[in-house]
Amino acid sequence: MLTNINIDEILFLDIETVPLAPEYEKLNENWQKLWEHKMKFKMDGNESADELYNRAGIYAEFGRIVCISAGYVTQKKGEYFFRVKSFYDDDEKKLIGNFFNAWEQFARNGKRKLCGHNAQEFDFPYIARRALVNNLKLPHIFDIAGAKPWEIKEMLIDTLQLWKFGDYKHYTSLSLLCELFNIPTPKDDIDGSQVSEIYWKEHDIDRIVKYCEKDTLAVANLLLKYKGDKIIPFSNLESV
Repeated sequence: MLTNINIDEILFLDIETVPLAPEYEKLNENWQKLWEHKMKFKMDGNESADELYNRAGIYAEFGRIVCISAGYVTQKKGEYFFRVKSFYDDDEKKLIGNFFNAWEQFARNGKRKLCGHNAQEFDFPYIARRALVNNLKLPHIFDIAGAKPWEIKEMLIDTLQLWKFGDYKHYTSLSLLCELFNIPTPKDDIDGSQVSEIYWKEHDIDRIVKYCEKDTLAVANLLLKYKGDKIIPFSNLESV
């Protein structure tokens, strides 16, 4: 199956998300109650709902997207390069709308599939849910509610699902797989858990974008490794 995956048809992506508000106390009373209900079964005796609010960004109902990075593999004189474009804005509707417009252009140019890591559980549904919240029409590739699993696999590729080999209970992080396959990762990178603080307290969106783009390249390199192909060095990352 891996040999049948055509790299030329794939647009790789990664998203970065943050809680809807910088702090739990900034939520209105209704949202605080809804968050407490959401966390009811996740709190132990030593934690409260407000202490868990740093996790809000992983839930599409309580978070929002601040960056989508999308890239594809190109070849020049037999050498692989990775061209990536990032979509970011404080206006989430504008951000997602710009990405959807770009996707339509990518699709016209032969990019018929999307690929991410843990994207079937996170990136793909998160984008679709936040698009609906923002009253945006879903492109065909994201309009998959009720679709059959084999129909989804024709359009959406997940490097985590490929690594599972049918083992539904097994989760492996992108960073662990990069280490396992000797895929270089930037040592000066921020951690995903820091994105919310960097956005809300420092508003350093450039730092978040750089992190997101490098993760997108890591996903592409992981799929190349799966296929027994050579990987793309950071020096061949072209941001446009």
